[in-house]
Amino acid sequence: MSFELNNPLFEKLGMKYPIIQGGMAWAGTGHLAGSVSEAGGLGIIGTGYWKADKVREEIHHAREVTDKPFGVNVMLLSRHIREVFDVVIEEGVKVVATGAGDPSPFIDELHSHGILVIPVVPSVGLAKMMEKKGVDAVVAEGMESGGHIGSLTTMTLIPQVVDAVDIPVIAAGGIGDGRGVAAAFMLGASGVQMGTRFLASEESEVHENFKNAVVKAKDIDTLVTGEIMGNRARVLKTKMSKNFVKQERVEIQKPKPDADAIEDLENGSLRRAVIDGDKTTGAFMAGQVSGLIKELKPVSQILSETWSQAENLLK
Repeated sequence: MSFELNNPLFEKLGMKYPIIQGGMAWAGTGHLAGSVSEAGGLGIIGTGYWKADKVREEIHHAREVTDKPFGVNVMLLSRHIREVFDVVIEEGVKVVATGAGDPSPFIDELHSHGILVIPVVPSVGLAKMMEKKGVDAVVAEGMESGGHIGSLTTMTLIPQVVDAVDIPVIAAGGIGDGRGVAAAFMLGASGVQMGTRFLASEESEVHENFKNAVVKAKDIDTLVTGEIMGNRARVLKTKMSKNFVKQERVEIQKPKPDADAIEDLENGSLRRAVIDGDKTTGAFMAGQVSGLIKELKPVSQILSETWSQAENLLK
């Protein structure tokens, strides 16, 4: 089996492996994205709510590592969205991944500059809507993934999305080695996206506390915040995340739940985990696949070993 036959999109980008690095806010730096692309995957810079100047800076950092194509993940809820897209266009980025919103107002403009648009979707309905809007592919992400999640598992979501759309489907959520890649291909995906596995890589620039927490995690060491009051996100079990869940349960029992009090716990928590390694107030966003990751590796080794294992299983 050859991924070029299933996904000409990846061939167009000159990728050696059908593997995308998830665009993780704060953690998906230019250095990591550039390293993944240089090694044969597709790196994605995770912009989150960054201002345009910071996005440009990270694009330049990626280009210090590679001259190969990489992408930028754009959070559509960001108040800096217009300026960020201006930078992406000016810098000649080849791929835009999107989350938290509808990219349709920008699709034609991005396409006119030769930029591929690949939104992350958690359901069949959104995948079909994105196809109608004219996107180039979708990342169908199961709830096993780290960060903000939907409600469907990867195993159930991928084949349903594959059956519903004619554009390439990239599987995400709970994929950390070649076995997960092979399974995704058997479900009909054209490629995969991995976030947590690259989070725990040598080129990742997250704090060592974050990397070590992923490596030490067991299979049951994640939980979902926001299950009660909304904005669901999967994180590692820490003092902060356990307290978050506890406070949600307390607030929901009140006649008038204080959503602002819960939001205050979350504000800045991802940055504190990624940059400061704060074990007390940081939100260590990582997927259930954390329990599968036992050591830090270079991204080149992650990519080559993952695809080699997948190819052997798919023969």
